[in-house]
Order: sequence, then C-alpha cells, then structure tokens
Amino acid sequence: MTVGGLVLAAGGSTRFGAPKQLATLDGRPLLEHVLIAMEAAPLDRVVVVLGAHADDVREQVPLHGAEPVVCADWEKGMGYSLRAGVDALSGCDGVVIALGDQPRLSPAAVERVLSQRGRDELAVRATYGGVPGHPVLLERRLLAIVRELRGDTGARELLHGIPLREVACDGLGSPADVDTPEALAALSVG
Repeated sequence: MTVGGLVLAAGGSTRFGAPKQLATLDGRPLLEHVLIAMEAAPLDRVVVVLGAHADDVREQVPLHGAEPVVCADWEKGMGYSLRAGVDALSGCDGVVIALGDQPRLSPAAVERVLSQRGRDELAVRATYGGVPGHPVLLERRLLAIVRELRGDTGARELLHGIPLREVACDGLGSPADVDTPEALAALSVG
C-alpha cells in the first residue's frame, strides 16, 4: 500500500497581502514548516501544489524532498489544485492532504491519521478539540471523485455523507492556519 502526501500551497494569499508561502515563521518560510512535517511522516512520497508565486516558492523554499506540481488553473479554485495533486499521486492507494498555511502540523498527527486507515471508511480526518481539521486521508476509491472537482470545491465537500473516521489529534501540533499577518504574529508569539 503506497500513501502519498499532498500539500496544497497554490493560493494567491489575497487576505495576507503578500505571498504567505514565503512569510517567515521561526526563521523559516511558512510553507517549509509543513513540508518538514510531511517529510518526517511515514509517507511514500510527497507533492506540493503551487500556483501563485510558484517560481518564487521554488527558489526560496526548501522543499525537503517534496515534488513541486504547478497548477495552471489555481485561480479557478481549490478544486483544481486538489485535482493537480491527486493526479500527480495517481499510483497511490491513499493520499494525505495537508495545507501549506498550517505550519504547526505535526508528523505525529499524520501518523495517527494513517494508523486509522484500512477499515471500511473512505476517509480519515484529524480533529482538534472535536473540530475537524487536517491532515485528511482519502482512500483510493475516493480519489476518482477528486478528479472531477471544479471551482472552489475542496475535500471538505467530498466528505459529506461518506463513510468517514475522525481521529483526535489533540496535543499533536496545531490546526491553526495563517490567512492574515495577524494570524502569523499570533503563531510567532504562541
């Protein structure tokens, strides 16, 4: 069974006001934190989907073994980025999705989500304090549906009404994401 890791980092950082993939947290680009976590997790390979600022990200962010995939249609919505990543991981039996703006993702959370696979569910999703978050594991049977996504439809919409297992990842990193400079400042202090 091969499991790929997929980091979504194609967005234009509109609310942030600058390329947040490149914003600095603890002396590293924001995106690098997630890539380090995915590299340390028990995954067979990792891809990072880029779009806006792709050239700058490739030049300035150490990818830690992740394969860059540029989504030409990133401006059309997250569904296109998700499809590009799943297509790049087409030989995998499952895909673990992480967001490039969640720098406190823990490899232990990825491992915990992976430990819950192999049952009848089509997906496994981390929760923090009972609130759904990332990482999210999609099994092969669900990946074909991902390839049909359009617009701003992400994995969250796919998970409604399907067999899904939620696994508590409390104490294993943080689900906090960075959408604004204020959110980045809060993580820097925390």
